[in-house]
Amino acid sequence: MNTFGTLLRLTTFGESHGTAIGGVLDGYPPGVTVDEEYIRTQMQRRRPGQSAVTTSRNEADEVQFLSGVFEGRSTGTPIAFVIYNSNNRSADYENLRNVYRPSHADYVYDKKYGIRDHRGGGRSSARETAVRVCAGALAQLALRKYGIDIKAYTSQVGDIVLPGAYSDYNIAAAEENIVRCPDNAVARRMEQLILDVKREGDTIGGVVSCVVKGVPAGLGEPLYDKLSARLAQSMLSINAAKGFEYGNGFASCSLRGSQQNDVFASNGGTVTTLTNNSGGIQGGISNGQDIYFRVAFKAVATLLMEQDTVDIDGNATTVAARGRHDPCVVPRAVPVVEAMAALTILDFLIIENGRKASREV
Repeated sequence: MNTFGTLLRLTTFGESHGTAIGGVLDGYPPGVTVDEEYIRTQMQRRRPGQSAVTTSRNEADEVQFLSGVFEGRSTGTPIAFVIYNSNNRSADYENLRNVYRPSHADYVYDKKYGIRDHRGGGRSSARETAVRVCAGALAQLALRKYGIDIKAYTSQVGDIVLPGAYSDYNIAAAEENIVRCPDNAVARRMEQLILDVKREGDTIGGVVSCVVKGVPAGLGEPLYDKLSARLAQSMLSINAAKGFEYGNGFASCSLRGSQQNDVFASNGGTVTTLTNNSGGIQGGISNGQDIYFRVAFKAVATLLMEQDTVDIDGNATTVAARGRHDPCVVPRAVPVVEAMAALTILDFLIIENGRKASREV
């Protein structure tokens, strides 16, 4: 429902045009230095109004911690935080009060609850992902002591695809441009495509790729709570996400086993693999290699052009959005993907640490 995780649990609340959004992160380890400047940086990467290829809604997305942090460190008690909405223009959505927008959650929310908040999509809005980024930043701060690093980047916008593998690029360079692609030449083409689509009042989708380095072998629970399954759940819970694959993914379907298998070898007594077609996960459990995966995002459903639809009484009508919307969600989805990956990995680390402790006992 509104909670994600097993021992590390994030519960979020709030709507796009409500007073605020926020969350409660329970099970977070004590004694972690809460670097608020780092959290602010992560929030700025996701916030609206940051560039010409994002929505013009201008939210500061400043986080106010209410509990769980004392003298700059986590206490081990629930960390509650709030992010106030300050730039919502609800009047822009008045024409949508009695109309179902194509491919939005309007109709299904109405059928499920019998009531819906038509202002910006209410609870179904991607505005909620700001909470995830804050919690994910906290998770990444905790992961530092384990030497685990998570970086995502834009690898596709429309039909423009970043060629090669993640190892061909300096992923950190993705932050040098507004579409967050580690190749500036490809990034310029992606940016131009988004701007062209925006001028037409249309939208475009793409792919975010993510690499997690430093994860030890042994994370993941067979059979129904595999690391790969939980990563898929966390990524597909993000607004507009339509597909998830890890390792070679769907490309492995055309390979023979002799081409796909990752051969084991010894490196100074440490078990490693000569290739990483599995994407760092085998049998649903991390094997110590880089974890890499891709998340496909559809084109944003809100178009600044007229579309056919029906109203709440089933009468045919048309609708055109008036609000401020992303022509492509992918650049702002990059920190959200990192955040959900961090929450997933830290949760499994806490589970595994508990198992090791019980084994010692």
